[in-house]
Amino acid sequence: MAKKKSAVKKKANPLDLPLPDDRFINRELGWLEFNERVLDQAADASLPLLERAKFLAITGSNFDEFVMVRIGGLKLQFERNAMLHDAAGLTVSQQINAVSSRCKEMVDRQYQLLRDVLEPQLADADVCRVNLDSANDRVREVADRRFQTDVSAVLSPQALSHDRPFPLLQGLGVHLCVRLRAEPTETGKQFDDEDLEQSSASDETQSKGDGEAWQYAVIPLGRTVPRLIPVPADRGLRYVLLEDLVMHNVEEYFPGREVMECVPFRITRNADIELQEDGAADLVDGMEEILESRRLSRVVRLEYGATASDFTVAFLSEMMQLTNQDLYPIDGPLDLSYLFTLHGLEGFDSLREQPWLPQANPHIDPAETMFATIAKGDLMLVHPYERFDPIVRLIEEAAVDPDVLAIKQVLYRTSKRSPIVAALMRAAERGKYVSAIVELKARFDEARNIEWAREMEQAGVQVIYGIRGLKTHAKVCIIVRREPQGIVRYMHFGTGNYNEATAKIYSDVSLLTCNDTLGADATTFFNAVTGASQPQQLQVLSAAPMTLRKRLLGLIEAETKRCLEGQKAEIVAKVNSLVDTQVIDALYRASQAGVRIRLNVRGVCCLRPGVKGLSESIEVISIVDRFLEHARIIYFRHGGDDELFISSADWMPRNLDRRVELFVPVQDQTCRDKLLSTLRTYFKDNTNCWRMLSTGMYERTTPGKIGKETFQAQRVLHSRAVEAIRKAKQSRRTTFETHEPKHEK
Repeated sequence: MAKKKSAVKKKANPLDLPLPDDRFINRELGWLEFNERVLDQAADASLPLLERAKFLAITGSNFDEFVMVRIGGLKLQFERNAMLHDAAGLTVSQQINAVSSRCKEMVDRQYQLLRDVLEPQLADADVCRVNLDSANDRVREVADRRFQTDVSAVLSPQALSHDRPFPLLQGLGVHLCVRLRAEPTETGKQFDDEDLEQSSASDETQSKGDGEAWQYAVIPLGRTVPRLIPVPADRGLRYVLLEDLVMHNVEEYFPGREVMECVPFRITRNADIELQEDGAADLVDGMEEILESRRLSRVVRLEYGATASDFTVAFLSEMMQLTNQDLYPIDGPLDLSYLFTLHGLEGFDSLREQPWLPQANPHIDPAETMFATIAKGDLMLVHPYERFDPIVRLIEEAAVDPDVLAIKQVLYRTSKRSPIVAALMRAAERGKYVSAIVELKARFDEARNIEWAREMEQAGVQVIYGIRGLKTHAKVCIIVRREPQGIVRYMHFGTGNYNEATAKIYSDVSLLTCNDTLGADATTFFNAVTGASQPQQLQVLSAAPMTLRKRLLGLIEAETKRCLEGQKAEIVAKVNSLVDTQVIDALYRASQAGVRIRLNVRGVCCLRPGVKGLSESIEVISIVDRFLEHARIIYFRHGGDDELFISSADWMPRNLDRRVELFVPVQDQTCRDKLLSTLRTYFKDNTNCWRMLSTGMYERTTPGKIGKETFQAQRVLHSRAVEAIRKAKQSRRTTFETHEPKHEK
């Protein structure tokens, strides 16, 4: 009897399989894990002290924005629909509770690190914060004199009472709350322990058996007086903080009154306020209203000195309508931004890293124009290892070049004294056609962008305030030049802002090109934005919110299908955030098919790597080092015909659906080799690299077995830039260059 052939088991197509419900990580908790990684840098004993102080300041700044925007947003969601679930399945209330608990844990760790580790070690290194109560007479005398000459005339107290509105205090500013014993002759409403429904009372109140009346006042410290105030030191730096100096002399503001308590506090207001564009007749006026709304918005966090009495905490809580969840007692100085000032002090180089200076690109000759350089071939710059100057120089040259006809540029964030904006205005004043899309809705840069927009308009620049309902986040500049062979478009595409200051500390990439196809696409894209029209079909560029999502998902699916067909398949990407559920699900299905996926996600990652049957072939790392990782670089193996892109967009719904973004292919082979090498370098890091676990937690990579050399990706990238320019200089020294006579045309 013949044997029956066994049926061949066909491999299930992951595109048809259901995915588990618990496959996403909560976005807010994911962000807090990122800030924990920054905090770990502050705790890294191998780093110089002032570098650790700087990282601690960064964690504080990060927290401020997180509370303003993300916690502020959750509170607004709670008011609208408390039972709304996120992709991870958490209700708004559950998210608020989880985030609040995690934040307080991290704040405790911040201040434990400052109080018990960094401040003592800095003091040993002769950078010491002085306690005036225990300082010697000479220090107190100098500090008191400084108070009299520079402080007391500037600051003013304001009395508080129930029969007048609580004063409008500046968000994120440090203030002092002063509790005074009420005078028997005072009229009006005072505050007592019964008013504030305190379950505990002072010893004096307990002995009397009745309520004790207090009066309160507030002293805003403002921003005009420096926060760090030097005092006499035999060596190094000794300083007091402004709030400590004022607290030490607070009685001088209330002559004849008994000051019972003086408490520093700081409020954070909700900044998750967006413009309702349908109701805004004028965008500039609307954005100015948004700025005013933020100034008046609800308080979502109260930080205060940990020694504050229950009376004062209850008073402030009642005045601002806060719950215990919003209260943050701080055992240390409020607002860690003063540590940035410490980091920038002169004379303490041994406490800082040796600077890595940006290098010139060896293919850019300062003796020839940027137009001549780009005409020779595309250029890929990796910042801040390579200078941002060529981009600034390109626009400055365009402003005065008689053959340049037009400049078109998107400006999302710029510097305070932007040379690029100045060049655009200079170009317009010289009669060139200059168009600038200025995104007024760039959060926390709205005021600066409004100011720049008005100045540019006065100079003759055609200013477009973005698109209704969308933020214009693309990084592109197009320069149209008349040349003997016809019109040539020179372009810059980038992953970072046109900000020469942040370009020194953000890791980004720039593509400089005069490629005809890219030029045609860039012009079509720009004109569609400025003309508020439906863009025509682009040849090689993809733009959000029209085609970028579809293109990205299509590339991932194509890699998945190739793998199912038995071909090698690989995806390597570097982004700042991975939140979009469609993209995550596409990556899960690619992993189920066997595609090797390596992701470098600096911040929030809602994907769970390494889950059996779901994401076994996905690796997620995060680099937290000297420079802020900001570049978006995406690679697909594409059957051996590699596809390589740079982009302004992260993999988030806001970038793919609610912003105008660009996804730019890199076609020049030299640029592709450099970019892909840069991308792969990060995955070799064993010094400042964190690997994400399926739980959402991270573990730091180490060199491993004894004897293995350390590999620090950012250091390697800087070394490559240094070596490239060294070789170029060496080559020029060994090449004979003749001086040619100048012939008149």
